[in-house]
Amino acid sequence: MYSHYFRKIVKGRNMLTEKSKSILIAPLLFTIFTAVLYCQERISKEVRDSIEPKLRPFPNERVGVSVISQLQLTLEDAIKMALQNNNSIDSSKINVRIAELNLQLARSAYVPKLSADNYFESRTLPSASAIGGAGASGKFRQSDFNASLVIEGFSPFAGGSYQLNFSTARTTTTNQNALLNPQFPSLLSFTYNQPLINGLHFDSRRRNIEIAKKNLSLTDTQFRQTVIEIISQVEQAYWELAFALKNLQTQIEAVKQARTQLESNERLVAKGVLAPIQLVETRNQLTTIEQNVYLAQEAVTRAENNLKTLILKDRKSDIWFYSLIPISPIEVNLPQISLEEAINLALKNRPELQQIQIDKEIREIDERFYKEQMKPQVDLVTSYAANGIAGTAREIVRTTGTINPELLNRVNQLSALQNLPPLNIPPTTTSILRPPDVLAGKYPSSLTDLFTSRYPTYRIGLRLSIPFTNSAAAAELGRTLAEKQKLENQKFQTEQLIESEVRNSFQALRSAEARLKAATSSRLTAEELYESEKRQFNVGLTTLYMLLQRQNDLLQAKNRELQAQTDLSKAIANFYRAIGTTLEQRGVTISPSSSSK
Repeated sequence: MYSHYFRKIVKGRNMLTEKSKSILIAPLLFTIFTAVLYCQERISKEVRDSIEPKLRPFPNERVGVSVISQLQLTLEDAIKMALQNNNSIDSSKINVRIAELNLQLARSAYVPKLSADNYFESRTLPSASAIGGAGASGKFRQSDFNASLVIEGFSPFAGGSYQLNFSTARTTTTNQNALLNPQFPSLLSFTYNQPLINGLHFDSRRRNIEIAKKNLSLTDTQFRQTVIEIISQVEQAYWELAFALKNLQTQIEAVKQARTQLESNERLVAKGVLAPIQLVETRNQLTTIEQNVYLAQEAVTRAENNLKTLILKDRKSDIWFYSLIPISPIEVNLPQISLEEAINLALKNRPELQQIQIDKEIREIDERFYKEQMKPQVDLVTSYAANGIAGTAREIVRTTGTINPELLNRVNQLSALQNLPPLNIPPTTTSILRPPDVLAGKYPSSLTDLFTSRYPTYRIGLRLSIPFTNSAAAAELGRTLAEKQKLENQKFQTEQLIESEVRNSFQALRSAEARLKAATSSRLTAEELYESEKRQFNVGLTTLYMLLQRQNDLLQAKNRELQAQTDLSKAIANFYRAIGTTLEQRGVTISPSSSSK
């Protein structure tokens, strides 16, 4: 009985406890639910505030460039500006001019040299001779007006040298024995030296001229190579700028699409179709694309500055402040040529091989010269001289004793003793000295003697010079032959490099064409998928993640297509450079220097 009563008491307590728990839990649950709703509302508000679109303006300016001041530029215009302004091309032009002047300098070795020497001289000379003409003072004075003219040079034929010498003077003297005072001596001589062995066929002057000609041809070839390289660089920079501008425009359009998608998603969130947190994905997508815009803008600036560096004269050009706009269409016409034809054209046109050939020809000139130097030096020396003399004739009266007067007196006394007649001998005799009449005359008479060859002198002989050893010429010859062989090896190596470059550029051409076709197809497919995904998203058949993914795929497909277009244009330009026909393709003609002939 008690146990039953006890069970009822326990059961009643349990019922009371459960009821008390229900009474206590209900307010607690209400409080928690209210707090959750409050927190959720607050979080939703914070999320909406955090993803509230803060639209940044598109970049409308670049460093140092006015986007308003635009210069539309075709590829032909860019190449023309580079040919006129590029400093590397100007330096190559100067090198050509220097080579022309060096050739002119080498040829000047055959220009005759004229020298003149004119002076007055007065000399007082002692005389210790009885016939010196000094008189009692023991000295006499002589004054000269001297003039000389020398013309000398080298013959461009057979290596000879010549000298023509003309000298004349007017001499006055106090010498008592001078028969002509003043007198006019003159001299005309001609000397010619002709090498018979060493230097007959080739000498240092002819060697210098031939090398200068080859160096001029070498600078012409180097100038051609520089022009080809600059044109190729301009083409590459031009297409890089075109790609950068199109890529920037694509990124800006992508930002516009992302902003439009963000606004659409905000409306869906407001209607309760999308959760607010999903706007974060859209906002993140937008900021990522905006970053790409600024990267694309920097790429435009770099590409534009690179092109300006190639086509502008200096940093003071006004075009630095202009925005360059490439307007030439993308090149998609592939060269119709086989690989074998391309390689043959490259081996024929590439300046590098032409330069090696010219260097080889220069070594052949040195080889010929040093072989000539190994021979002995034997020269034929000939000369002719004509002398002339004229002046004012002087008479010299001289009195000389014939016999001693005392001796004559003694002889006459002895003759008288022998009944002989006396001797009648005068004690002194007088003589008059005068020059031949042919020597007397004025200055023209002296010149007449020269041109009539009245007093000629002839000379002919051989001059021989044989060194004991000719090791210097032998060493120079050996070095020249070694350099010639080295150039031959360099030629083979360059031919291999050129063929490899042509093959690579040919493959790049084909690959760029295939990639462009694939990129165009990929872009069209990406556009269709994006439009389809957008329609499905608008009716709730797909997720925001998939829509954003399709948008990214479309943006990347457009970039790949732009890059493929640029790569194809650059590949075409590089192919023409590889086969050496850049100038012909761009209508550029380089005339060789006329001085090299």
